[in-house]
Amino acid sequence: MSARQAQQMADRVLGAWGRPARPPRPVAVRENAVFDAALQDGRRLALRLHRPGYQDARAIRAELDWIAALARAGFPVPMPVPTITGGWLAETGDRLASCTTWMNGAPLGEGGTPLGPAGPAQMQAVGALLAGLHDATDALALPADLPRHAWNAEGLLGENALWGRFWETPATDAAGRALLRAARDAAAARLTDLAASGADYGLIHADALRENILVLPDGLALIDFDDAGWGFRMYDLGTAMVQGLAEPGAADLAAALLTGYGAHRALPGDAHDLVLFTALRAFASAGWILTRTAPDDRRRVSHTRRALHMARHVVEGTTPWA
Repeated sequence: MSARQAQQMADRVLGAWGRPARPPRPVAVRENAVFDAALQDGRRLALRLHRPGYQDARAIRAELDWIAALARAGFPVPMPVPTITGGWLAETGDRLASCTTWMNGAPLGEGGTPLGPAGPAQMQAVGALLAGLHDATDALALPADLPRHAWNAEGLLGENALWGRFWETPATDAAGRALLRAARDAAAARLTDLAASGADYGLIHADALRENILVLPDGLALIDFDDAGWGFRMYDLGTAMVQGLAEPGAADLAAALLTGYGAHRALPGDAHDLVLFTALRAFASAGWILTRTAPDDRRRVSHTRRALHMARHVVEGTTPWA
């Protein structure tokens, strides 16, 4: 979908929520297209055009039901906004659209840019935020079969992994692919052990990257639950850590993340499990980039290199930030 097509769709569909005060302004036009929208009644909204073929209407409604319940419980997430007719969704072309309240904050950071001297304090706050998400979610009366993806062994490592077969990447040689397969086998065995031991498993955000954590005047907030679903709670911590792998002081970032989480909720794993789940996120991202980019996209190489780096640590049982 081009930026022009996305703009036309956003212009058409915003009326489902009320009379626009101005044309929606694009914020990000990628798989999902997100717009800053304003209505004549004074409300400011985040309008999202959902990518077709990823989450169906039932799953998107489940996502919005969940974050609405979180918002009502006081957890810092945007509140979904119903259409004029009372539903969460509207249609435009081949896209479903939804709106949430606008959260006026700045992203915590972005991949490739170190957090700097404030990094450990920020990661401690991220750990606390994720612990709060898991606590608040467990306190809600949500259906046990909420229709969302499962970031379990099958979803992360199975033959039909949700984000693609990372171990088959053409962005490395045969030896690299063999290493990825070995790490896949080792990770699957560990996930089996964790599941058998009753490791903390439930609804997770599954995409707690810095771009999806907003810094507000009174603390941090989570946005973009598009990938949220069922999974090991440690996967949220691994996702939060993956962008810090190459940063100076990565060991301090990892320790702060665990400290922040553990101060509010029992840790869902130890420091070795954080390595595993950081690797799992690196593997998933390497699969994601393969299925969504052109063969000459440079990110295929960088994502694969990161996955290979983590694969070695999974196979060898070592820690990348030691």
